[in-house]
Amino acid sequence: MSDNNQLLDRDRLADARSTLQKRRSRLSSRHHMSIPWHDLVETPSDEESFVPASAATLKEKTTLVGRVGLMFLAVGTGAWRIRESMNTVARSLGVTCSADVGLLSLDYTCFDGSESYSECLALHTSGVNTDKLWSLEVFVREFPEKADKLTVEQIHQILDEINKKPGNYKPWNVGLASAIACCAFTFLLGGGLPEMILAFIGAGLGNWLRRRMLDKHIALIGCIIASVALACCAYVGCYQLGHLIWPTFFAEANKAGYICAMLFIIPGFPLITGGIDLAKLDMRSGLERLAYALFMITVATLTGWVTALALQFHPADFVQLQLGPVAYCLLRLVASFFGVYGFSLMFNSPRKMAALAGLIGMFSNTLRLELGELAHLPVGICAFIGAFLAGLLAFLAKRKVGYPRISLTVPSIVIMVPGLYMYRGIYYLGLNNISDGGMWLTKAVLMVMALPLGLVIVQVLTDKEFRTCS
Repeated sequence: MSDNNQLLDRDRLADARSTLQKRRSRLSSRHHMSIPWHDLVETPSDEESFVPASAATLKEKTTLVGRVGLMFLAVGTGAWRIRESMNTVARSLGVTCSADVGLLSLDYTCFDGSESYSECLALHTSGVNTDKLWSLEVFVREFPEKADKLTVEQIHQILDEINKKPGNYKPWNVGLASAIACCAFTFLLGGGLPEMILAFIGAGLGNWLRRRMLDKHIALIGCIIASVALACCAYVGCYQLGHLIWPTFFAEANKAGYICAMLFIIPGFPLITGGIDLAKLDMRSGLERLAYALFMITVATLTGWVTALALQFHPADFVQLQLGPVAYCLLRLVASFFGVYGFSLMFNSPRKMAALAGLIGMFSNTLRLELGELAHLPVGICAFIGAFLAGLLAFLAKRKVGYPRISLTVPSIVIMVPGLYMYRGIYYLGLNNISDGGMWLTKAVLMVMALPLGLVIVQVLTDKEFRTCS
């Protein structure tokens, strides 16, 4: 009898080891391990024992709610929108959800009245994808109907399809988009045709390299330093070559556009969504997003400054363009459209969405610039008015075509983010010129504060759920 028990124990141990080995072979080898969502499904999904998601176990419902929230977090939207989407899914499944949202992590608990289940999920990096954001918003809007008709496994398969959607553009497309955006940005900042051409080349090469490095999962700081350095070197190299070939066209004053070649790196989404999160008292998400944006801006501006010092390149102020007020206004409209259109494509927006964002930015950014030049209003007030108009136009566009509001507002006001002011502030501080550096950074801070504030005021006026605290 004892020998039989020993044989039984050995067989069980062998089976346990075999099962463990199979499980280990399926585990993710990444530093941030991939989650096997389908392995967490407990309810059978065959036709004879069909169980809808609304009747699944609390563990399955909680995992489904968390996956939806994590996918929203991955595409760059703010904490309020993430929690709202998780709540919609949770209500459809008959559970209560309480979530704490960060930049890369999501802590939440679901309750069904008698018990609770908690999970902590995390991303490996932050990014923006407005096309996936649109697909996710459509999914959440239709989820109440699907909860009673589909199983948990079938819903995970739908989320798989959204998650696996490829990017709309290849690296060279993204490089071209940033080239167009920064070229337009150069004109809006006061640059002429030579500076626009040089910024076009520098920004295109820089963002092309950045996209290639991101596709290979290179660390964020490496992507920033390498892409900004390449953009700056390309600008300087093309300027030196052009100055040798055509010195009257590429003159000494054209060094001023140097900073415009690296403006593709400005983190518009975390800056804006971080401000909106703070307005809704999502302090963790707001502060983490602003810290992330500040880190990117600091690394980028320091890289641009060090590169300029290494190349002995000393950019100055732009030379005043000899254009009449009407011609300047019309050209600003055109440049604002293409600038926003290019930035929107960089966020993976479909072309129609990018064009609509371009139209919104065309009017809102031109209004901002004209108010500053003709009415002599402070830069912070101009930025607030421009962001307010962009938010209002995006609200009307969402009601008409259904695009996510943030997919229209953020690209349309990214062009208002004062990247030039930030660079000049860091540049002067590096030269121990505290007064000038402090002045430029103060202007930058006022504008960065005003932009999300303009969007928040519009959302408070137009969105009943956003303006209430419940």
